[in-house]
Amino acid sequence: MRSRFSAVAISFLLLISCKKEGSKDLKEAPKNNDLSSFVNPFIGTGGHGHTFPGASRPFGMVQVSPDNGKSGWDWCSGYHYSGSLVAGFSHLHLSGTGIGDLADLLFMPVNQQIDLTKEVKEQNDIPYLSKYSHENETAKPGYYQLFLEDFDINVELTSTLRTGYQKYTFGEGEKQSVIIDLGFAINWDKPTETSIKIENENTITGYRHSTGWAKNQKVFFVAKFSKPIIDSELYAEAKPSKATQVEGEKTSAQLYFDKEDKNLQVAVALSSVSIENAKENLDSDANFNFEGIKTESDKVWNAALSDIVVESKTDSLKEIFYTALYHSSLSPVTFSDKNGEYRLQNDSISSAEGTTYSTLSLWDTFRAENPLLTITNPDKVSDIINSMLAYYDESGALPVWTLYGNETNTMTGYHSVPVIVEAFTKGIKGFDAERAYEAVKTTMMQDQRSLKELKKYGYVPYNLGNESVTKTLEYAYNDWCVAQMAKALNKQEDYEYFSKRAESYKKLFDPETGFMRGKSSEGKWHTPFDPKHSQHRVNTDYTEGNAWQHSWFVLHNAEGLIQLHGGAEPFTEKLEQLFNESSEITGEHISNDISGLIGQYAHGNEPSHHIAYLFNKAGKPWKTQQYVHKILETQYSTNPDGLSGNEDAGQMSAWYVFSAMGLYPFNPASATYEIGTPVFDKSTINLKGGNQFVITAKNLSPENFYIQSAKLNGKEFNQTTISHEQIESGGTLEFVMGSEPNKNWGVAKK
Repeated sequence: MRSRFSAVAISFLLLISCKKEGSKDLKEAPKNNDLSSFVNPFIGTGGHGHTFPGASRPFGMVQVSPDNGKSGWDWCSGYHYSGSLVAGFSHLHLSGTGIGDLADLLFMPVNQQIDLTKEVKEQNDIPYLSKYSHENETAKPGYYQLFLEDFDINVELTSTLRTGYQKYTFGEGEKQSVIIDLGFAINWDKPTETSIKIENENTITGYRHSTGWAKNQKVFFVAKFSKPIIDSELYAEAKPSKATQVEGEKTSAQLYFDKEDKNLQVAVALSSVSIENAKENLDSDANFNFEGIKTESDKVWNAALSDIVVESKTDSLKEIFYTALYHSSLSPVTFSDKNGEYRLQNDSISSAEGTTYSTLSLWDTFRAENPLLTITNPDKVSDIINSMLAYYDESGALPVWTLYGNETNTMTGYHSVPVIVEAFTKGIKGFDAERAYEAVKTTMMQDQRSLKELKKYGYVPYNLGNESVTKTLEYAYNDWCVAQMAKALNKQEDYEYFSKRAESYKKLFDPETGFMRGKSSEGKWHTPFDPKHSQHRVNTDYTEGNAWQHSWFVLHNAEGLIQLHGGAEPFTEKLEQLFNESSEITGEHISNDISGLIGQYAHGNEPSHHIAYLFNKAGKPWKTQQYVHKILETQYSTNPDGLSGNEDAGQMSAWYVFSAMGLYPFNPASATYEIGTPVFDKSTINLKGGNQFVITAKNLSPENFYIQSAKLNGKEFNQTTISHEQIESGGTLEFVMGSEPNKNWGVAKK
């Protein structure tokens, strides 16, 4: 079987060569609205995208995918396109994060006896490792295939919401065996306690407890095989055991099966609670109908992708778009079992009426991924909020970054706050608003995570808190969000208090340099100062960036930021300098997250994502159109390295989904969207209430990306913002595009 990527690469090259001649179809358009055929799961598996190519359902509990068996930053998802060796196929993976964990429950089919007593310290020590080629690898939504060259076995993967399926096709007459290695670990992950038990001739059960990014991860599983186990070898701490159950820090097994039928299938379900819950999560009606499950998965993905239907003569744009929409539908992940139960990090078992979600990468996703869900999956938004409120009930604070029910405390700010306030402002129901307000207020009134210093000094002093500038700016936005919810709930005293705190960003603006700078508790600037300097994570004023990238984060009061710069003209001059400055980053420990550079603008990391839309706020929307168009053109492609930075649980992709339609949620909690520039002739958002919101672009071409005029529902539309309510009401937003900027459009008084 040939790799799908090779054809994609060729089509991308063809696109480049034919752009000068005008757009045209590069391949036959999918029939019967087969949107999933546009998705290329290999996008982001190269470069520093950190995505996985394996099978999952939208927001699925399981992500069954290949693991190269190698540790390193580019193997955060377990797989990187540069690899040519595979260690097996595990059932939990992260999509596009900057820290590696999971890769739990590794299964690997083999055609020979394997020495599982061998000590493994690195990839080459793994005794069941196999070579593979991208020429014999396939991926599409809900399905993955790989041929193992060393074992002459074809592997296919698919899944339902809570069950992963693997199908192995062995060579004629060859030994059929499967390795289960619960000691397998990469990156931050380390097993602490594992167990494998042979329940009966078709079933094994067990658990894998581990520590890593998630300090207390507990996975219980059941695996059911399509054929009886005719022999078995179990190991604990790399020592063979004659028992039918083994326990230890590291356990493994080799199971053998009859070889008359070349095919062997296994269904694996898991739970954070118990083996009994895993058994309940196992699909009862699957009966190893792999093709049927694969077909159903394709239908489910097509239904999810049809939330937004885009039209273009250039299929590579649709490939990037639908892959982005696909990636934005992988996280957060379903965490609660069929019976509603799930494990909290203190080992208590809770239960929810709806679905509980984890893998909440909120520092990233509050910007565009969570806003996208308010349009495509508003029913899930309330469940996500209730999931966060459950963590609040347990710990006394809203989550920062939850992984498998664990608080990782990764990144700055409390961006669960804007996610909640955005949903409240947009009128999404299904959660208790008063309880949610209590949670956001209590969280922001704590003394931890530099909030004590913020309350005392009105900003976070650099000598009393790391990443002080980023923390101050992000807390200012969080505070503004609390204030808006307080006002809506008639809590005037709280509104005034948090509104005042929301102005803390002003205290770190240096009018002499035009940057946000670190300031000591004595009120002195942090010197020496170099706006291009980066220091990753420690002894720094900026999170994964520098002053050029972080000085623009005032989502709640862009007008106030413009005034600090002396008005629109000096502000836009400085903003243009950002995009045209040299891309040199200085320092000895530069953050790897600074990527996708256009000048000092770094699209590969989230702090830059709103910046191009600031030109709208300064009365020069044609500049927003110019730079958004440039970002869309240069930072995304159909190649494996087609993402310019970490996917970050859907944020990089959600930015593209919005921006390619011509919209962006600049300040999500305001329930408004900025107008950018569309890349599609027509985008149809199929809203859950039955309405459609259609965006059209007349005269659109690669050169015609400037908006000349616009109409909303047939009436002249001359502003750069549109409300969530206007979109939810349905209608049509019509753009007329041209090759030169219309400096009169979008600058009328709002």
